[in-house]
Amino acid sequence: MIGNPSTPLLMETTDAELAGDLALRAGSDALIVFAHGSGSSRNSDRNRQVAADLQGAGFCTLLFDLLTEEEARIDEQTAEYRFDVPLIGRRLTDVLDWLARAGETETLEIGLFGASTGAAAALLAAAERPRRISAIVSRGGRPDLAMGVLGRVEAPTLLIVGERDEEVIRLNEVARSHIRAACELEIVPGASHLFEEPGALDHVAVVAAGWFQRHM
Repeated sequence: MIGNPSTPLLMETTDAELAGDLALRAGSDALIVFAHGSGSSRNSDRNRQVAADLQGAGFCTLLFDLLTEEEARIDEQTAEYRFDVPLIGRRLTDVLDWLARAGETETLEIGLFGASTGAAAALLAAAERPRRISAIVSRGGRPDLAMGVLGRVEAPTLLIVGERDEEVIRLNEVARSHIRAACELEIVPGASHLFEEPGALDHVAVVAAGWFQRHM
């Protein structure tokens, strides 16, 4: 897994300072912002693999922590933050606002890549900042956790789910029926929820890159 060199960032939100890794690519005017899933962080091997593949496809990427270090420590013990979708959705929205003010990123077109509960955060942020978001990809996501805002999402949305993740497929199908924007469901053959099977994440990266290239 080889990606572009990344720059460490500290991004101010309304209630926290969040750490991130920004990888810019010369000549690219599109940035994919990752929202990781339950109990994970910007160091997620799965998201870093997809980010490296998206960089290879010509995109800039940002991976960042939705929780502070102290919150992450508490969450490891209690799991009290990982399903707090209003909190992580607000944090992601604040980061989008921060990017719009930062010199290196203020003119970049934005796409969102959300995994698990991070997909719900991405949809919440897209509903709050519709003019900022051009496309959304969800990997093994829980868009049903953002059901109340799905009708306000304007960005074309791709929902990627593993074939063996039957309950999440059902939840994505329900959510898809509420999204008024262009929305497709991609089932990855043989894959489980974490896409740990050989070739599963490669499949995710290919279809995600195609979706972003088509809509950005």
